[in-house]
Amino acid sequence: MYRCFTFPDFQLLPTLEEYAYLVGIPILDQLSFSALESIPTSQEIADMLHIDESLVGAHMTTKGGIQGLPSEFLIAQATVYGKAMSEDAFEAIFVLLIYGLVLFPNIDKFVDVNAIRIFSTLNPVPTLLGATYFSLHMRNAKGGGTIVCCFPLLYKWFISHLPQTAAFEENKGCLRWSTRLMSLTNDDISWYNHVYDGVQIIDSCGEFSNVPLLGTCGGINYNPILARRQLGFPLKDKPNNILLEGVFFQEGKDPQGLKGRMESF
Repeated sequence: MYRCFTFPDFQLLPTLEEYAYLVGIPILDQLSFSALESIPTSQEIADMLHIDESLVGAHMTTKGGIQGLPSEFLIAQATVYGKAMSEDAFEAIFVLLIYGLVLFPNIDKFVDVNAIRIFSTLNPVPTLLGATYFSLHMRNAKGGGTIVCCFPLLYKWFISHLPQTAAFEENKGCLRWSTRLMSLTNDDISWYNHVYDGVQIIDSCGEFSNVPLLGTCGGINYNPILARRQLGFPLKDKPNNILLEGVFFQEGKDPQGLKGRMESF
């Protein structure tokens, strides 16, 4: 229910505000993925990428039960338009490759339509955070497995809170990461970055006492009340269970109708 990284005497959890800063896209600037977006047609994808529809239609394929475009095709197109100095097409294709292979990975060497749908919504931040929490929750529930999310972003967030001292970074004792991390105390953590001064904090949403996050595989929520110190506010008392309510569903397995409630926000 807490959905956080738990250490002996403190917790850490990624927040919308931190992910927005790391990605460089303010949360409130643009619309985010709502799970209501229709699957784009070949013509719509071609328009996004500034290329011919016939090329998209000829290379659209299905892998793992989902449609998409092979990364080999997109890389070849990016190369062609890059050499032709066609900036609009090159940049659009290059960004889509980042979305499909780095930000929202699913199938190896394949950019699926979910990544394309998110690419078309412009603001990936809430979906990135949702994918992180969703994947971590699934792996924890199953007792192991591969984390399928933007792992470089999660890593960058995580190390931003670790000690910046030479002793910790050098690790002269060649200690395992697990040993180094579990030896950390509250005083060792880099809690707050002044880049968040004046940033509007989202700690609840509509009927939810916390923040719901929709992704391509389902929905989950996270509890910003546990991250108050990371955002420059003290956590004076233990949060009550209402503020820590757990919400989770997998796509196609939603008997409580949580997706509809989340979509309305």
